[in-house]
Amino acid sequence: MRTMSIREIRAELGRLGEVLETEGEVVVTRHGRPIARVLPLGAPRKRPRHDGLRASMPRLERGSEAVVRADRDAR
Repeated sequence: MRTMSIREIRAELGRLGEVLETEGEVVVTRHGRPIARVLPLGAPRKRPRHDGLRASMPRLERGSEAVVRADRDAR
């Protein structure tokens, strides 16, 4: 992890990718106080399939249409 001031970040902006590759993480400071953390992106995550998400969710005892209907009737 490397600590850099805002002034250093502005001066090294063109090399920020290289700094992140070597350091892994950069903490940005203003007047000596940390204000931000810059991290390199990891490998993109695979998006889950809709049917896989739906299968992993527990089934409701009552369908959502019955819950909505009961709520409307109560008004």
